[in-house]
Amino acid sequence: MNILILGGGGREHALAWAIRQNPKCDRLIVAPGNAGIAGVAECADLDVLSRAAVLEFAQENAIDFVIIGPEAPLAAGVSDALRDAGFLVFGPSQAAAQLEASKTFTKEICDACAAPTAAWARFTDAAAARDYVTAQGAPIVVKADGLAAGKGVTVAETVEQAHAAIDDIFDGAFGDMSVVIEEFMDGEEASFFILSDGTDCLAIGTAQDHKRVGDGDTGPNTGGMGAYSPAPVLTQAIQDQVMDRIVRPTIAEMARRGTPFQGVLYAGLMIADGQARLVEYNVRFGDPECQVLMMRLGGQVLDLLLACAEGRLADTPVIWADDHALTVVMAAEGYPGAYAKGTVIGGLQALPETSFQMTFHAGTADRDGAVVATGGRVLACTGRGATLTDAHQRAYALVDAIDWPQGFCRRDIGWRAL
Repeated sequence: MNILILGGGGREHALAWAIRQNPKCDRLIVAPGNAGIAGVAECADLDVLSRAAVLEFAQENAIDFVIIGPEAPLAAGVSDALRDAGFLVFGPSQAAAQLEASKTFTKEICDACAAPTAAWARFTDAAAARDYVTAQGAPIVVKADGLAAGKGVTVAETVEQAHAAIDDIFDGAFGDMSVVIEEFMDGEEASFFILSDGTDCLAIGTAQDHKRVGDGDTGPNTGGMGAYSPAPVLTQAIQDQVMDRIVRPTIAEMARRGTPFQGVLYAGLMIADGQARLVEYNVRFGDPECQVLMMRLGGQVLDLLLACAEGRLADTPVIWADDHALTVVMAAEGYPGAYAKGTVIGGLQALPETSFQMTFHAGTADRDGAVVATGGRVLACTGRGATLTDAHQRAYALVDAIDWPQGFCRRDIGWRAL
């Protein structure tokens, strides 16, 4: 098969690495890719938000299967254009991608199918939103109602913080967006990944992300500073509850509305007292959760994604080894605030690249033979082992072998489970 993956981050490097292991993969192209992805696939300079450009590229390169990594092309309707032209695609339609693109849409779906989630309200006026927060008190959660690249969510510990977050959103920090304000949910957060072909669902793994920038879960929220899989807090009983009360009702409601969901549903959950409530949906693999899932799933990922795209999930099993994976994100100094680009990263050539240790590139480029940092989150050093301790040791061994003075990481990834 000729396979095209859209995207250029750590998620797409992990997907490419796993898919390359499957003998069905003859040619693999990733657009735009990055310096790490270039080691396992062809990279193509392509505007992944342009329906016309992606369609033309897929036709010219006789692509058999397109896998859409990030949320932005999904929200732009790239999957619709490809499907309309007869291509096999993994990733939801533009209409179904509203489960991530619109917080309001997701809350309305939850209300319609009685899926447990936080109480909420939407505002298009800053003064009304501030009044609501003042009346509700803190802690409280303020969200920009749209795609904000993993940002746009403030867990406000004081009313003043919530007011400031509201003002930021209405001042255009993330574009022209309204505000969704939610009840603060206490508990332990975890991620659950489910494939859906529009009718059937298949759970394919759990993970726990670390959103705060600093050790001990301190500092501002980020796109994710590390993750591990499986997440012990997501017991089989809780997974069954989530499938029965949240995921299957959501998929059924989407189908009832005429917008069936096909792709991966990433359910962010808050777990307390043996019960789970939905925090949010994403309609693509999380980053860095994808890195730990791909390390554990390996080459079977291509078979799973094909079954999902072809509507065959009811007859498709997922095979899990009794193992663990952990990934540590190395970020540019200053992230999630302002950070320098173009700093040189040394030591990468000597790193092992095995099924037990792999460094996935998220924000890198090749400049005159040197790998340089081009983003905030730059590398995901990933280890796998029979125990989480083994995985932890292998991941941090990679971190310690990298020569990048302008980079930093958290040293406590996996602390809840360890």
